[in-house]
Amino acid sequence: MKTSPHPSNRSTDAPTEIAIDVGGTFTDVVVSIGGRLAAVKVPTTPADLVQGVLKGIDAGLSKAGESRKEVVRIIHGSTVATNAFIQRRGATTALLTTKGFEDVIEIGRLKRSEMYNLFADPETPGWIVPGRLRAGITERVDAKGNVLVSLDESELTAAVDRFIREYRISSVAICFLFSFLNPLNEKRAKALIAQRYPQLKVSISSEIDPVIREYERTCVTVFDAYLRPVVEDYLRQLNGALEEAGTPAKLYIMMSRGGITTVDWATERAVQLLYSGPAAGVVGAREEALRSGIRDFISIDIGGTSCDAALVTDAAPAISTERTIGKYPLRIPMVDVSTIGAGGGSIARVDAGGSLRVGPISAGADPGPACYGRGGENPTVTDASLMLGYLNPQFFAGGQFELITELADRAIKGHVASPLGMDVLDAAWGIHRIVNANMAEQVRLISIGRGYDPRRFALVVLGGAGPVHGGAIATELSIPRVLVPRKPGVLSAAGLLAADIEHDFAAPYLAAQGLSSASDIEKVFDGLHAEVLRRMAIDGVAPQQVRFIRLADMRYVGQRHELTIPLPEPTGSDLVEVLGTRFHRRHQEIYGYASPDRQFEFVSLRVVATFRFDRPSFSMESDGSGAKTLEDAHKETRGCYFGGGRREPVPVFDRSRLPVGAKIHGPAIIEQGDTTTVIYPGQSASADSSGNLIIFIGER
Repeated sequence: MKTSPHPSNRSTDAPTEIAIDVGGTFTDVVVSIGGRLAAVKVPTTPADLVQGVLKGIDAGLSKAGESRKEVVRIIHGSTVATNAFIQRRGATTALLTTKGFEDVIEIGRLKRSEMYNLFADPETPGWIVPGRLRAGITERVDAKGNVLVSLDESELTAAVDRFIREYRISSVAICFLFSFLNPLNEKRAKALIAQRYPQLKVSISSEIDPVIREYERTCVTVFDAYLRPVVEDYLRQLNGALEEAGTPAKLYIMMSRGGITTVDWATERAVQLLYSGPAAGVVGAREEALRSGIRDFISIDIGGTSCDAALVTDAAPAISTERTIGKYPLRIPMVDVSTIGAGGGSIARVDAGGSLRVGPISAGADPGPACYGRGGENPTVTDASLMLGYLNPQFFAGGQFELITELADRAIKGHVASPLGMDVLDAAWGIHRIVNANMAEQVRLISIGRGYDPRRFALVVLGGAGPVHGGAIATELSIPRVLVPRKPGVLSAAGLLAADIEHDFAAPYLAAQGLSSASDIEKVFDGLHAEVLRRMAIDGVAPQQVRFIRLADMRYVGQRHELTIPLPEPTGSDLVEVLGTRFHRRHQEIYGYASPDRQFEFVSLRVVATFRFDRPSFSMESDGSGAKTLEDAHKETRGCYFGGGRREPVPVFDRSRLPVGAKIHGPAIIEQGDTTTVIYPGQSASADSSGNLIIFIGER
């Protein structure tokens, strides 16, 4: 039996764990007691996120009948890094580079997304470290890793002194030329700054991103320095608040790759929190899909402000090491999630040309959609869903607050229906169809755009708004079935409980096919293994409990981008040849061609180390008693609109009372505490033995 690195001190075999996912509108909390889950949603508190988290914990523990002192582990998916970046609320940051390379972050690459726009905004993140906050330092490492010029320490300290005196910086990014091959000068610079200015946060590229390409490495190091003080302040504040409230639990943070780590390491790698929330949703979707025997699916997480989509093949989410945030390169390992501004809070408007637009601007949690009655005046997707009859105004978010139909009607009429000369119902239907089309296009990009036929996949919907729109999106894409998990509205939070402790380390290995060898590759991996095991030991994980995945970044000689290829286990003397075969095959799959006669090369090697917690099979708490017939689950009949000029009577069912296997023919509405599922005309649905709801598009 595998043991946890932080075992419970309770005498019972049912440890209490809490998962927290902070969204733009709601903070979701799931309490697990030996695998039995209790879930709640509370409004997010944008002005002070910690207060919303604490309120959510109290509500979840109250629902589960547990106390704070019984909690042994808390896992948190945080949006604090993402929000700080998007809203430009990071720290005042300085950048130190090798002298002569101060403007790398301003110059960027020649590639531009708007080739013919003479007034395009810069597509490099120079705004984080403008020229006045950049300094070149005398030092030099050559392309083979030899130190040609040692660090000029007096020049370094003088530059930092000036930045502190004139600009009151709180963070420093250091990116010296070829430091990924030899980090000696960078590490010395970090040590000097830590000794002389202990209040400053320092990020060095040889720790954050020790891989080739100067611009990309500079960007991700600057991002880390920019975000680190904000992330550290939030996590320290949350940790302190939990301790003050008498919660003895160990706090873990979800990273962008889908694994979790301790607060200390999360603050050391703040940039790796940028896609923390979306990663948890994909992990949760995988767990639920496997319960229903589904291994190939597209997950789509629709919340209040955004829609996150990911493609999963053979139960393995795609992992990317090179993405963008905005127009800027973000080179960190992450679950490959595509995000657009589309959700329940997305605002509908008529543009100057008289066309209806939906999103990406959102009403967020405060004031929220007009129907919340909190001062919002703009019509949103949630207002449209309410007017169409899909949402129960007395049972929204489990009845936590009532939606006001009159306010939704007024907002849609004033901002959409009247300007377009149509009635409110048709305007609401237009809002609904447009946001569905936007999200369907997003799914096309991650499936058809990458060579996958979406008709081969199931659609797993999560988030509070996912089940409202899932059936419509699947219809547009001819996806044959939709899986609605037991608690889709809080599945991102539940996914945190299914995450492993995980660390990802990389090292440069620049070697062409004919100059590489199995023994050289193994030497690099030996160093990576030792580094990972040291990190795991800090997390309380013994070496024998660690599982390793070894990867190689490879490309054809002359190419700019690499493919990440897994190593065979065990390896042999023919390792280079085996990796070459795998690389050619993968290149064919991704790009549609391969050149087996062309020489390939290695760029870097990676190790992913995981510790898997013992996890019982999760079971969600029931909101009611079971039912023997479908009629027992029937709540009411409600008028709903699906186009065609008039409402039609639609049966509404209580999901917690649905009998397993009973078939529901659309149109129908299925309600539960954390979401509402819409079964559109021509569709059918039934609950399988795992408790998941399966919607069949067209004939079963």
